Amino acid sequence: MISFTRHRNKSFLLSALLVAVSLLSLALNGFNLGIDFAGGTIFQLNFREQFTLEEVEEVLEKEGLSGAALQLVQGRDPGGEAAGEGAVIKTSYLDEEERRKVIAAFRERFPSLGAGDVRVESVGAVVGREMVQQALLALAVAVVLMVAYIAFRFEFKFSLATILVLLHDIIVVAGVFSLLRLEVNSTFVAAILTVFGYSVNNTIVIIDRIRENLRHKRPEEYAGVVDLSISQSLVRCLNTSLTTLLVLVALFVGFYYFIGSFDLIAFVIAIIIGVAVGTYSSIFVASPLWFTFKEWEFRRRGKAA
Repeated sequence: MISFTRHRNKSFLLSALLVAVSLLSLALNGFNLGIDFAGGTIFQLNFREQFTLEEVEEVLEKEGLSGAALQLVQGRDPGGEAAGEGAVIKTSYLDEEERRKVIAAFRERFPSLGAGDVRVESVGAVVGREMVQQALLALAVAVVLMVAYIAFRFEFKFSLATILVLLHDIIVVAGVFSLLRLEVNSTFVAAILTVFGYSVNNTIVIIDRIRENLRHKRPEEYAGVVDLSISQSLVRCLNTSLTTLLVLVALFVGFYYFIGSFDLIAFVIAIIIGVAVGTYSSIFVASPLWFTFKEWEFRRRGKAA
């Protein structure tokens, strides 16, 4: 049986390193906010003819949008079928008249662009700020409800360990997105909430096993109880996580190669990272952290006596 409590300091050190790197990236790089949060305009063009990036950039320069972000994608027709190559262009917020001018310029340069080959999405800066506030509120409500449930079902130290593990998972997922400059939009918030539930579920399974095994045990036996409880839950946690990851990888391949939806790709990436990190933290951090809290409690009681 693996002694998770004996090697807990190594797990804590690894977690501290992951959190430190994530926080450093967030401080230096921040987030690559999508138009959901930052505001802006996106043009998705499905070309029916050969084109080059230079040609697209020329059109943008003539319209005063030389600083726009440009990305090649697999073009899709309105029915979702592959339709040549396409381009996604992200600019600052443009009003309706400005958007019409840009579309007209592209249709003049590429006559084959039909009505179904151009998709435009715009979000104003005020709406973006409101969405950020709503997203943060949703995250806060989710955390409060989960903490309240765990505090009701288990002792406070279990709740504290779970809260710290949740923060750990969120910071690492956010740090990876910041480090890789992946776009953060409304689907990212949905992914974070999904990671919340997944991480809490794995953690509660192990905590509940510890609670059952703790009955009539002396404090000096707690380390063995934690190790036994994690070992009893290990296969279940790993099987669930591996099965979930296999499905997520299949979704990633489908979204990337066949659908070309960047929002859904970012959503899947966030959950993949969250499931991997959440599985690690549930097994190697949460319960050993609770054991550390109990150890400190027994030491204080011993000194008081």
